[in-house]
Amino acid sequence: MEFVIKISQFLLSLSLLIILHELGHFLPAKAFKTRVEKFYLFFDIKFSLFKRKIGETVYGIGWLPLGGYVKISGMIDESMDTEQMAQEPQPWEFRSKPAWQRLIIMLGGVTVNFLLAILIYIGMSYYYGERVLPVENIKDGLAIESTVANKAGLQTGDKILAVDGEKIETFSQISEKVLFGSKILIERDGAQSTITMPEDFLAQLMDSKERGFINLRQPFIIMEVPDTSYNKASGFKKGDILLAVNTHETKYIDEVKEALDGLKGQEATATVKRDNQNINLPLKINEEGKLGLVYAAASTSETLEALGYYNYVTKEYGFFESFPVGLKKTKERLSSYWDQLAAIFTPSTGAYKGVGGFKAIYDIFPSFWSWQVFWTITAFLSIMLGVLNLLPIPALDGGHVMFLLYEMVSGRKPGDKFMEYAQMVGFFILIALVLFANGNDIYKAIFN
Repeated sequence: MEFVIKISQFLLSLSLLIILHELGHFLPAKAFKTRVEKFYLFFDIKFSLFKRKIGETVYGIGWLPLGGYVKISGMIDESMDTEQMAQEPQPWEFRSKPAWQRLIIMLGGVTVNFLLAILIYIGMSYYYGERVLPVENIKDGLAIESTVANKAGLQTGDKILAVDGEKIETFSQISEKVLFGSKILIERDGAQSTITMPEDFLAQLMDSKERGFINLRQPFIIMEVPDTSYNKASGFKKGDILLAVNTHETKYIDEVKEALDGLKGQEATATVKRDNQNINLPLKINEEGKLGLVYAAASTSETLEALGYYNYVTKEYGFFESFPVGLKKTKERLSSYWDQLAAIFTPSTGAYKGVGGFKAIYDIFPSFWSWQVFWTITAFLSIMLGVLNLLPIPALDGGHVMFLLYEMVSGRKPGDKFMEYAQMVGFFILIALVLFANGNDIYKAIFN
């Protein structure tokens, strides 16, 4: 069932993005009286799952879910229809239209992608509001769960105040900013200092295969006292929160290990919180510094807030208030993705090792159905699709735009033969990128 839920979200999001992107090309093409021969969701190599001709356009669904396309008459695209291009230009063809009209047609897809992201963020801001944890409400600093981050200079208890001169406002911004940042302004024991991250920090992090990175410090909550536990008779119960061992405060999980290190093989007194009361219980520590108790961290932000660890802020927005909020979120996600893309194309960062294909996108979706999560992911994927399509690679929208801008500035139109060769080069570049990204997925699935 989990697979069905994940794949359903993946295909629904992908289909929505493809149809709207291609609609962004289709509508201005029709507005400028340019013939559109095909409008396809997914690729129809050899055969289609469904197709129907309405007017001059064949609408269909292909069997290969790697994208979609509109085939516009008189345009050198992935169809490589050189036979049509060898004939005399017709008034309804793309190549017969003024350069400014062709430019609008080519920019239509990415324009829809960015508009879709804006609309989603506006709608989510209005419907769901926003629940955030301001950094000033993280009183005791963060949990640094990565040894790579520790070696770079970050320690549990640090407060991260700014990255590359940009002030951090909420907890949700921290991990991403640090991943792609260089200068990290921290506060430790009341004193501020700046940490310079290694250029290949991302590569080190991925090579380490560590799951944790930067998180909130969490309470030590007892979930089970096994029958074989040497603390079975001590009186611990499910839900007890360990607050102290002897006089050593253990408000957070990371402090429990520190408290137990000097008490191996000894007995101590544990202070636990139960039903809003503090209770003292006898505690046995084995020679390895273990307690024989099954514990967990708080599972949700609501739990952490109810326990008094962090104060979240819930913001609700009116209809008109949601518009600037949605625009701001789009701008932040767009800026963030540009930073990621820049890191990927900078070999020294090692960020290319984290590039993923369709499996990586599939894995983003949760194994439960949540419209809020679905729309959040879809908005980001829409931005990602828009940015990638703007790359100046022949065969992508950005490649066509690049040649159109050249034509508009120079007054000279690139020849059809040149465009055919450029399209072929761009196609091979795209195939190489797709193989690399999905090859990374396979490699990680096998070796991680």
